[in-house]
Amino acid sequence: MPLKVLIVDDATFVRDMVKRAMRQIVPDAELYDAVDGTRAVALIKQKTPDLILSDWEMPEMSGDQLLKWLRSQPEFTSTPFIMITSRGDRNHVLEAVNAGVSDYISKPFTAEELHRKIHKQLKRIGFQPKTAASTSSGGAFSSIAVLTGGAADPTSQPRPAASPVVQAASLFAKPTSEPKPAAKNGGKASLRFAEAAYSCEVREISLQAMNCILERPEVMPALFDQAAVDLENATGEVVARLNAYVHSLAALSQTPDSTQIRVTVRFVDQDPAKMEVLSRMIGNG
Repeated sequence: MPLKVLIVDDATFVRDMVKRAMRQIVPDAELYDAVDGTRAVALIKQKTPDLILSDWEMPEMSGDQLLKWLRSQPEFTSTPFIMITSRGDRNHVLEAVNAGVSDYISKPFTAEELHRKIHKQLKRIGFQPKTAASTSSGGAFSSIAVLTGGAADPTSQPRPAASPVVQAASLFAKPTSEPKPAAKNGGKASLRFAEAAYSCEVREISLQAMNCILERPEVMPALFDQAAVDLENATGEVVARLNAYVHSLAALSQTPDSTQIRVTVRFVDQDPAKMEVLSRMIGNG
């Protein structure tokens, strides 16, 4: 029988990334997805999945509520459950462990991290993938492949290192379809990527996107990189965590030695609670 896997997340972008990773590991797996815990419960009762990967923060029914319900059902007490969330602090990890989580991965994550977590749970249930997963930076997990619907992905081939001239040109290039956030905001935020985190100054923000300025880092983020955005209030407290991807990059000044870059990220969350917090921030900005 084919492996049955359920992916639960309110962000389509994240669901597609996880599904592509899963197909890379088990090509013939039956994949199901749901936008929240309530829909996931219905699918679990109907499909009896062998593995569940779920976001924590979702509308209607959250990931931890879904996990608690799952563990209360005698037939699902040992079903592998991987929690995927942008909330990686110790208290939330402990809460998930106490609820019976099988493993935990924080957004944003790398392909290697997700593959490792999935393989660990497949081994627990005695399932041997027919095809070993490729954990290179390209391949089926590529963010570009997600956005292009699986079209030929140049990242699946080895790429020569870009010359300094090309790198500078990519920074100065003006995006042709840059979103235009509606509200100005002088607040602070943190952009968290799989291997680095940067503080930034919010210049413009809307329900769809955020423009911010950050000091030019040694390791540059790339277009379509997944990111977690922590929005802060005037006292530095994080008031909202949203999932996003890098939409555009540009140098703040038209010189090769520019020390600041302007980053536009587009939000992929559909959680009404997060949108409400974001709306209040925009209204007060």
